[in-house]
Amino acid sequence: MDWWRRILFFLGGLYGALGVAAGAAAAHLVGDDMLTTASHFLLFHAAALVAIGAASAAVDGGRAPLLTGASAIALGTFLFTGDLALRALSEGEYHWGTAPVGGSVLIVGWIFVAIGGLMARGKPQTHG
Repeated sequence: MDWWRRILFFLGGLYGALGVAAGAAAAHLVGDDMLTTASHFLLFHAAALVAIGAASAAVDGGRAPLLTGASAIALGTFLFTGDLALRALSEGEYHWGTAPVGGSVLIVGWIFVAIGGLMARGKPQTHG
């Protein structure tokens, strides 16, 4: 497995763990809707990063847009959820303003995934 996919799997696992932790904090400590939203985005996109990484290994065409899209999703998730979590945990005092940027990067990432899906061709089967 190449380094790009290993990083996507690592980030998928990390975002999954952070999503569970953020959900627990939102439910038991803070009770903040922004932290709940951050948790959901982390969990959804954690699964997506792992799935896109796996799918990109199984196709001949469309690999570059799939991996580029997954990378944008990883960055956008970090920016979007980081901003929400910091605001929730600091009682709104801290505001990077990166949530809109992160959301825009997420949208672009998903568009790249869509393009990669249109370009994807299955690998030839070998029988041995």
